Amino acid sequence: MFRLDTNIGARNFEGKNAMSTPTPNFHVPVLRDEVIELLKPELGKLFVDGTLGGGGHSEALLDAGADVIGLDQDLDALAFAKKRLARFGEKFRVAHANFAELDRVLDELGVAQIDGALLDLGISSWQLDTPERGFSFMKEGPLDMRMNAVGTSITAADIVNSASAEELARIFREFGEEPAARRIAAQIVRERSEKPFQTTLDLARAVESVTPRRGKTHPATRVFQALRITVNREMDVLAQALERFTARLRSGARFGVITFHSLEDRVVKTFFKQRSTERLDRPEWPAPRPNPDFVFKLVTRKAVVSGTAEQTQNPRSRSAKLRVVEKI
Repeated sequence: MFRLDTNIGARNFEGKNAMSTPTPNFHVPVLRDEVIELLKPELGKLFVDGTLGGGGHSEALLDAGADVIGLDQDLDALAFAKKRLARFGEKFRVAHANFAELDRVLDELGVAQIDGALLDLGISSWQLDTPERGFSFMKEGPLDMRMNAVGTSITAADIVNSASAEELARIFREFGEEPAARRIAAQIVRERSEKPFQTTLDLARAVESVTPRRGKTHPATRVFQALRITVNREMDVLAQALERFTARLRSGARFGVITFHSLEDRVVKTFFKQRSTERLDRPEWPAPRPNPDFVFKLVTRKAVVSGTAEQTQNPRSRSAKLRVVEKI
């Protein structure tokens, strides 16, 4: 679903995705200073923040002088960020869209190319901390996990209550890298035959009955991650978005992506590497050949991670990795 709305902050949203009273802690932007240093926003440049959230990164880009188009599929985030950043006027615009819908957003605005872009992947602090959204295994809430709660996509409950044991095991293994995927899937199928899963804690308890808690990491962490990725088609959407953002960057534009788990980082790292390699070589070739996908130079040779001070202030930044490239 796509909807461009530059006045979204003035609307009153009703229903299950209506925003509750905003708080200053809607979302803490990770690696904020590093993003600004590496993306180099400045007056006259147009950036796309493909994962607007609470607007923390957009605010930093705007403070540096850039114009920003913020995308998010979560109406709560759009309403909050629009109100928070209203002081920037027409320099800040928002669209209700998944970042893979970049082409439609820019076409609607009459924008051919952009001077930079940022994707801050994963789940926002607000979504995780709001029980009604169903992302957290620590708080009672509906087993939902849709980032776009006004969309027609399936929920986590739909998957948990209808997928076969084999399919559940595949999801947990592929998207959660869960070692006990098969045993957890079997337990879910046993329990749902007596009563369908309805809440986050129902599922968390089922997982914990198979893999009891040891250490700081909750045993349901990987299962919840896997379901969230599946519900929102995150890996497919990421692959599409990387291609579309790349095509819209003008020469010299910088593109940064922040990831929070190995699956995302692997996709981004591979994509950037493939498109920053000027020449390809294979044993069967007499000589290296030009890479037809060569469009970037690496700005960061290794992923940039948060420092001790930021990790202390914001523990969720510990798993964040930032990679940046520049369009040639």
